[in-house]
Amino acid sequence: MLRFTFNFILFFFLLGLILITGISWYVLPQLPDISNLQDVKLQVPLRVYTQDDSLIAEFGEKRRRPITIDEVPTPTIQAFLAAEDDRFYQHPGVDWQGIARAVVHLVKTGSKAQGGSTITMQVARNFFLSREKTYLRKLNEIFLALKIERELSKDQILELYLNKIYLGHRSYGIAAASQTYYGVEIDELTLPQMAMLASLPKAPSSTNPISNPARAKTRRNYVLYRMFEEKFISEEDYQAGINSPITASLHNPFIEVEAAYVAEMVRKRLLDLYGNNAYISGLVVTTTIKDKNQTAANHALRKALSAYDERHGYRGPEHHYDLKTEDSETEWQRLLESFPSIGNLYPALVMQVNEKSITCYLSGIGLIDIEWSGLEWARAYRSVNRRGAKPKSASEFLKTGDVIRLSEDNEGNWKLAQIPEVEGGFISMDPNDGSTLALVGGFDFQRSKFNRVTQAFRQPGSGFKPFIYSAGLAAGNTAATLINDAPVVFEDPGVEDVWRPENYSHKSYGPTRLREALTHSRNLVSIRLLHAIGIPFALEHIKKFGFNIDELPKNLSLALGSATLSPWQMASAYCVFANGGYKVEPYIIETITASDGEILYQAEPVSVCRVCIEQEDDTAGNLPDEELLSDEPPGLDQPGKKSIYAKRVIDERNIWIMNSITRDVIKHGTGRRALVLKRQDMSGKTGTTNDQRDAWFYGYNADIVGVAWTGFDKFQPMGSRETGARAALPTWVEYMKTALDGAPEHILPEPPGLVYSRINKITGKLAQPNDPDAIFEIFRTEHAPSALNDDTQVPVFDSDSGDSEIIDLF
Repeated sequence: MLRFTFNFILFFFLLGLILITGISWYVLPQLPDISNLQDVKLQVPLRVYTQDDSLIAEFGEKRRRPITIDEVPTPTIQAFLAAEDDRFYQHPGVDWQGIARAVVHLVKTGSKAQGGSTITMQVARNFFLSREKTYLRKLNEIFLALKIERELSKDQILELYLNKIYLGHRSYGIAAASQTYYGVEIDELTLPQMAMLASLPKAPSSTNPISNPARAKTRRNYVLYRMFEEKFISEEDYQAGINSPITASLHNPFIEVEAAYVAEMVRKRLLDLYGNNAYISGLVVTTTIKDKNQTAANHALRKALSAYDERHGYRGPEHHYDLKTEDSETEWQRLLESFPSIGNLYPALVMQVNEKSITCYLSGIGLIDIEWSGLEWARAYRSVNRRGAKPKSASEFLKTGDVIRLSEDNEGNWKLAQIPEVEGGFISMDPNDGSTLALVGGFDFQRSKFNRVTQAFRQPGSGFKPFIYSAGLAAGNTAATLINDAPVVFEDPGVEDVWRPENYSHKSYGPTRLREALTHSRNLVSIRLLHAIGIPFALEHIKKFGFNIDELPKNLSLALGSATLSPWQMASAYCVFANGGYKVEPYIIETITASDGEILYQAEPVSVCRVCIEQEDDTAGNLPDEELLSDEPPGLDQPGKKSIYAKRVIDERNIWIMNSITRDVIKHGTGRRALVLKRQDMSGKTGTTNDQRDAWFYGYNADIVGVAWTGFDKFQPMGSRETGARAALPTWVEYMKTALDGAPEHILPEPPGLVYSRINKITGKLAQPNDPDAIFEIFRTEHAPSALNDDTQVPVFDSDSGDSEIIDLF
C-alpha cells in the first residue's frame, strides 16, 4: 500500500513536472523582452511653463506626472499595499497563496473573477499584456512577473506600478490622481485621501468618488480597515478615517498663471514640430512669459473692456428662471451649471430685489448682497452712442430669477457686471531681445479662441504715424519743420471719387511744426509730410522696422495707418524705437526640453548690445529677408544658431528725436492719461480708425513695449469718443502700473551728433533774444538752424489761402 501511494505521488509529480516543462517550453519563447522596463517611456502630456516656472497649460489625453518611489510618502505606499498586495515584499512576484485561493474559488464556483494578481503581475499586464481574462494570459502574467522580479528591485517595480495605473478621469499614476481629485501634491494628501486613491485600481469608474461617492466611501473604508489590519495605522486613525467625509472633486491641472492664448500658440508650434508625439512624450516648454507681467495684462485688459461695456449701458440678464419657494440650494446650483464663468465674471441667480440692493446666489459662496453702488451704472443700452436714463431702483432692470454676472474688486466688493461684446488684445515685449513678456488674445479664451494679438489684422490708425515721421527725419526734415495743416482733397479719376481727409477735431491749424503735429496726431500734416518725402522713400525706410512693404498700401492713406497689421507686428516694430534703432525678432518659446532633461531647443535671439563694438560687416545681426519680414507669429530659430547682436537699422539720432516727440505725446498730447504713472521715461502714441472701429495705444520705454488694441471682431463702430486714448490706453496704463512697479526710469543715453537750439515755436526758426515764444528743440548737427540758414520749413502743398488743394491719389 505504501509503495502504491509512493508511485501514485511520483507519477503525478512527474506528470506535473512534464506539464510545467511543456508549458514553459511553449510560453517562455513568446514572452516579451522586459529589458526596456529599466528605461520605460511612459506617456506624459506636454506641459507649458512661464519663465518663472509656473504652469500655463497641459496638453495630452493622459494626465500623468511621473515621480520616483522616494517621493511617495510611506503611508501612501502602505495604502496601496494593503489594498492590492500586502505580501508584495515577501513573494517572488507571484503570490502562490493567492493563486491557490483563486483555484479553489474556480473549482467551487466555476468563475475566474478572482485572479490573485500581485502588483508585479499587474505591472506585467499593464506594460505587456491585454486585460482579457483567459488562462493563457494568466500564465503569461505569472511567467512575466517571475521574470520581472529577477530583473528589477521591488522599489523599481512599485515605482512603475504607481506611475502606470489608471485611476479614473484620465489620470494615470498617483501624482496625477492626487491633483485630479484633490488639487494637491502627493505629499499633501490626508490619510483618507490616500486610502481613496488606493481603492481605485480595482474599479476606477464604479468606485469613483466623484461619480459614485457612496460606493467610493465603502471601498475607501475597506482600504482603511486593511491598513489597520496590517498595523499600518492605529485604531484611532482608522476610526477618524472612516468617519471623514468624501472630499474629492474634479480639478483641472493646477494652472498657476492664466495664459491660454500663449499656450495655444505653443501647442500649435509643437504639433508642427513633433506631430502627435508632442502630446505623449513629456515635452516641457518654457516660454518667455513672466508671471507678474502676464497676470497684470489679464487684469488690465478685462478691466478696460468691462469699463467700456459699462459706459455703453446694461443689456439685461442672460436668462430668467421662475423660482419656486421649495427650491433648494442644490437646485440653484443646477440652474447655474449652464452658465460657466467667463474671465473674472461669475454667474449668479437673483434671489431678491430691493429698491437699492439685490440678494444673489453665487455657487461656491452662497447668498451675497449687492449694494446700490454696484448697481447704479446699469443704464439701459440703446446703441453704442445712446443709453437710457439713470435707474432709480434695482427693479427697473432686474427681477427675482434672473441670471446675471458679478465681478469682485480687490477689496472683496461684488458688483453687477456683464460679458463684454467688445474685444481686445494686449502684448508686451522686451525691446532688447524681442522676448514676449505678456500676451492676451481676448477677454476669455474659452469664449473665443481667436487670438487678436497674432491673428487679427486691423488698421493701426495714427499709431503708424511715428514710422512716417521717422522717414521724414531721415529725408532731412527736423522736429521744427513747418508743414501747413490745411485741407486737401485727393482725387481718383479712375473711379470719379475723392478723398477728403480731416483731423479728428475737424479743424485745421495752419503751419505746424512736426513735433506738435505728431504730439496732437494731426492727420493733414502727416499726409503732406508723406507726399513731400515720397511714398517709395517712406516705404524703404519703414521696411527697416520689419514691415513687409508688399502688404502696405502704396498711396497717401498710408500716413493715416490704412494698412492692416496685427498687434504682434506693431509691437515688434515699436521695439526699434524703444531699443535705440535695432531690429530684434519677437519670440515666445525659450526652451523645449525632453522628458529625460535633454534640451531639444534653446532660443538664441539676436539682442541689443549698446556697449559692444559696432559690427561693420553687413552680415552681422542680419536675418534672411523672408525671415525678417515674416508675419508668422513665433517660430523657432534653427537649433545650433549662434547668438549674435541685433543690427542697427535706424540712425540712433533719428530714434532719439522721435522718442522725445513721443514722450511729448504723453506729456502734452493724446496720451496724457498715461501721466498717472508719474514717470518721465514713457513714450507713446494713440491710434484710432474711422468711426472708432479700432482703438490702439502703443507705449514704451527702453526696457518694455506694450501695445493695446480694442474693437469689435465684426468691425462695427465702438461709439463716438471711443478713441485710442479712451478705449485702449487704460489697458496699457493698468498693465504698466504693475509691470513697472519698482523699476527705475530708463531713457536711452543721448547719442553724439545732436544739438539744442532756441527756436520760435510759431515759425520754427531761430529765436531772437528775449523772444517770448522761444523754446528749445533738438536737431542733428548737420540740420541745426543757423543765423544764415534757419529755414526749417519744407514746401509741402503750401497754400496761403488755406483752400483745399486737389492732388491725384494714385
